[in-house]
Amino acid sequence: MKTSHSRNALVTMFLLCSVIVPAILNAQPQPTVATNNSEAEFDRIRTVNILQEPRHRTVHTEGDLRLLDVQINPGDTTLPHTHDSAILYTFISNGEGPLNGRVSSVITYVDEQFTHRVSNDGPGLFRIIALASYAAPYTNTAIPVMGLTQEPQLENAWFRSFRVELAAGESSADISHGYPVAIVQVSEGLLHVSRADGITSELKAAGDWAWRTAGQPYQIHNKTDSPVVVVINEALR
Repeated sequence: MKTSHSRNALVTMFLLCSVIVPAILNAQPQPTVATNNSEAEFDRIRTVNILQEPRHRTVHTEGDLRLLDVQINPGDTTLPHTHDSAILYTFISNGEGPLNGRVSSVITYVDEQFTHRVSNDGPGLFRIIALASYAAPYTNTAIPVMGLTQEPQLENAWFRSFRVELAAGESSADISHGYPVAIVQVSEGLLHVSRADGITSELKAAGDWAWRTAGQPYQIHNKTDSPVVVVINEALR
């Protein structure tokens, strides 16, 4: 009799467990999956200003200007980051290959901040040299550039951009700007950017850059036997 009662108790306990345990498991909350750039994802991952985003590295500061070297490795995604300034992009490469220094500018961030994430599917590096300006819009007539004959490829109330190609072994004339300027190499080659005081910056690859302050004359020397292209970006202020 004791054996029969014990067996019946075990059966009863097993049946109760088979009902109660699945009910408990099914009652557990299910994970929420947020899609990229959704509000739910921004709540889950800390949102930072563009200047604090680790892949947007500030490489030069002058007053209210910031030069950023943006590098996103294959398979990587930035933190949600907020743009709050006028910005000029010089595109070096995306995950699929070189972009040869194409430029574009967004000035609407001054009036309406914008938060997003950027992903790189690869297989190569995503890279931009970006010039951010926290200055007020420049409403005067822009000062002419001394030593350049090219027309601007882009111009607005914050920036002016020129694209210059130097033939093999060619040196530019003395160039001088009325504003701070970022000189960005956007093709392969070797360039020397010399100053009047004799100090020279050596640029050896696409994405290398040199900075010159307003009124500081310089020359660009192509040290290779093939053409080299640079983009020269002024920050008007």
